[in-house]
Amino acid sequence: MNRIAYALFGIVLVATTSQIQAAEELPKPEPLWPKGAPLAKGMSDRDIPALFIWQPAPENSVGAAVVVLPGGGYGNLAMDHEGKQIAAWLNKQGISAFVLRYRHAPGYQHPVPLMDAQRAVRWVRAHATDYKIDPKKVGIWGFSAGGHLASTVSTHFDAGKPDAEDPIDRFSSRPDFSILCYPLISMKESFAHMGSKKNLLGENPDPALVEDLSNETKVTAETPPTFIFHTDADKAVLADHVIVYYSALRKAGVPTEMHIYEKGPHGVGLAPADPILSTWSGRLRDWLSNRGILPKPKKS
Repeated sequence: MNRIAYALFGIVLVATTSQIQAAEELPKPEPLWPKGAPLAKGMSDRDIPALFIWQPAPENSVGAAVVVLPGGGYGNLAMDHEGKQIAAWLNKQGISAFVLRYRHAPGYQHPVPLMDAQRAVRWVRAHATDYKIDPKKVGIWGFSAGGHLASTVSTHFDAGKPDAEDPIDRFSSRPDFSILCYPLISMKESFAHMGSKKNLLGENPDPALVEDLSNETKVTAETPPTFIFHTDADKAVLADHVIVYYSALRKAGVPTEMHIYEKGPHGVGLAPADPILSTWSGRLRDWLSNRGILPKPKKS
C-alpha cells in the first residue's frame, strides 16, 4: 500500500492512499451560509464552510447531536480519523454527527474559524426538528487544533439575537456539552503549539488576543460540561494544556472528567489499532450516559 508522508507544523503525519480516499467519500455538504459566508475570499470548497451529516438508524437514535471539529493545526483538516470515523462512532451510539469543514490558513485566520464553528452549533439547533434532535442536547467535539476551536466555542458564546434577520442567528451558539481530544487550549508562549498559533493569529498577534484565545482564562460557570482525553506521551500538544483547563473548569464548578493515558502519540483519533488506548472511547460513552445524553447501560 502506498504511503504519503507530509510535515504539518513540526508534526510528521503519515497517511495511506486508502485513508485519503476514505476522507473524500463524504456526504453532500450543507453550506452554513447558502447565500455566501461572511468574509469569504472565493468560491472554492475551502471558502465555503459546510457540514457533512451522518444520521443514526431511526430506531437507534437518542435524539442528540454533536458538531465535530477535526484537527489539522488550523492549516488542514483531518477529515478521516477525526471526522468520518468519529461520525461512525457517534452513529453507533445513536447520536447524529455534523462534521464541520471550517475555514483555516493559509486563507483564513481568527475570527473566521470561530465564526464557522459558532454558526455550526446554531445551524444544528435551527434544524433540530428536521433531524429529530433535542435542541438542548447539541454538543461539540474537537481534536488538536479543532479541540482549541471547540474550547473557544465553549468559552466564547452568546444566546443568539432574537431580532436577527437570519433566523439561524436567533439560536444560541453555546454547546450543551464539550468533548476535547488532545486539544490545544492556551495560546500563551509557554504552552502554545507555534504552528497552530501562527496559522490562527499570524506572526505577531496582539497580546490581548493571545490572552482572549487562551481558553483556560475564559472558563466560567456557564462553560458546558466537558470530557477530556489526552496522553502524557504527546510531544506535539503537551498535556499541560488540558491540566490547566481541567483546573479552571473545577474552580468554576463545571462538571468535568479527564483521562490522561500514559502512552500514545498525538493525533490518534479513536486509536483502533491500540488495544489499551482505544479504551478511552468507552470512558466517553460512560460519561455521556452519566450526563443523560446516552441511556444508562443495562445491568448484566
